[in-house]
Amino acid sequence: MKSKRTKALEISKKVKLKVWERDNRRCIFCGRYVDWNFANSHYIKRSQGGLGIEENIMTNCINCHNDFEETSRRKEMKIFAKNYFMAKYPNWNENNLIYRKWR
Repeated sequence: MKSKRTKALEISKKVKLKVWERDNRRCIFCGRYVDWNFANSHYIKRSQGGLGIEENIMTNCINCHNDFEETSRRKEMKIFAKNYFMAKYPNWNENNLIYRKWR
């Protein structure tokens, strides 16, 4: 049985499809077309309690996903992603993207 935290951090197929459509079926960084299952990148990492909700998930091609997760480009890419989310969700707030046991 999965914990509440594990469930909250997972990205459902429904969320992936909504995010993929929101992102015009393309990587938000390079614009490359990708399949729906590439809508799987957490803005706030799972390891940091990042929720599997639309406001925390983005579509990335494999190269940009790798850059966002593992390179020095993360800082500049995170600024780009933050601005992207703020344009899509007027009340977007990073604090609302993190799992909290006592919400």
